[in-house]
Amino acid sequence: MTVRLTWVQPEDLVGHELRQAAQDGRDAESIASIAQRWYAAGGAPAPERAGASEGPAPRRLRALAGQLLDELALRESPLAADEPTDLAGIRALCPRWPAPPVRPVSFGPGRLHAAWLGRAAGCLLGKPVEKLPLAGIRALARATGNWPLTTWFTARGLPGDLAAAHPWNRRSAPTSLAENIDGMPEDDDLNYPLLTVLLLQRHGLGFSTSDLARLWLDELPAGRVFTAERVAYRNLLDGVEPPDTARHRNPFREWIGAQIRADVHGWTHPGDPGAAAEQAHRDAVLTHTANGVYGAMFTAAALAEAAGGGTDVHGCLAAGLRVVPPRSRYAHAVRLGIATARAEEDFDTVVDRLHEVYGPTHHWVHVLPNAALLTAALTHADGDFGRSIGCAVSGGWDTDSNGATAGSLAGLLAGRPDALPDRWTAPLKNRLATSVSGFGSLGFDTLAELTYQEVRRP
Repeated sequence: MTVRLTWVQPEDLVGHELRQAAQDGRDAESIASIAQRWYAAGGAPAPERAGASEGPAPRRLRALAGQLLDELALRESPLAADEPTDLAGIRALCPRWPAPPVRPVSFGPGRLHAAWLGRAAGCLLGKPVEKLPLAGIRALARATGNWPLTTWFTARGLPGDLAAAHPWNRRSAPTSLAENIDGMPEDDDLNYPLLTVLLLQRHGLGFSTSDLARLWLDELPAGRVFTAERVAYRNLLDGVEPPDTARHRNPFREWIGAQIRADVHGWTHPGDPGAAAEQAHRDAVLTHTANGVYGAMFTAAALAEAAGGGTDVHGCLAAGLRVVPPRSRYAHAVRLGIATARAEEDFDTVVDRLHEVYGPTHHWVHVLPNAALLTAALTHADGDFGRSIGCAVSGGWDTDSNGATAGSLAGLLAGRPDALPDRWTAPLKNRLATSVSGFGSLGFDTLAELTYQEVRRP
């Protein structure tokens, strides 16, 4: 029996790198020549939704894939000057970089408790429809009277033909449909915040990217990571040092992975978006470059602003933009999401506009479409918790990740756990399943206390 390891086999990466090269604006003639060589040799496009093609490539084709990936890496992007990865370069392009707070911020574990609950609820809402096309999400919810989304997805009363046409996420449906929820099931969108807490416990706020790499090798099974994270993990095992782990044969370096790891960096810097962004940068460069890194920095900064309690959701998004190079594609995606949400009263229309822009060109896990959707959802919901996670999930693409980040920010703004609607928090039963060592079955209240200890650490 052949083992098809997802997200790392060279023959599955070439198509993704060709797409990334086109998005980077690299020399079109040169990229077309490489693509022609690949397809003429029998190579296939990148799998659209799965992490691996169905069968292994012949040895000659796999060797060619590796050669072409290395050739593509030598083609420079004309956007590099506007989209640096190093922190000094990023800061040089951000003239309004946030200054530290001038006075102490009032902050306690209750706000963190709400953030943990919000992240879990938003993630859980999006889990059963992850990987489904937008039309399928809408059809499933409408058929059960849940559109716009105001509660969990359910299979109860769902017509059989519709269920067959749009099957729930195979791994998530048994634990994330309304009739099946019994606490928060394991998910990478919750595992990463737990790992960040563990990182801070061991190394403090001054951790290095190498500290994070060692933590992953010690505590994170390779099978629990995906896309850019799995490539970086493979690179570590091959002896590649950070930050080259993010660059070497990694066509996913501008996907959403670093953005979903950013929450704790924001939570632990209440009222200090600049420091939160710098901390998120040290995490992100293990696996990502440029726009992939900006996703982590933006999210951390927005959450730090929310944790400070001094503004609304719109001020949080503005704070996030201050740490992102203004001519970058990520900044454009955020501005587009915000502007579209402000221009349209109907959120379905907002989503349709964003899908018209990004759907034909970007993978559903790429950071840019998801950044546009996330910020549109938060803008349209105007701080309302249920609408924040409902809008984020209803827009498709990376549903559980966007729901999680929207819930985290809206939870922080709510300020305390009892301010979140009971229908979203009661099914969580104050219980989180995880394989991260030391955190199994802990309650969200305990996680909030542990996170708060890192905020208070001298």
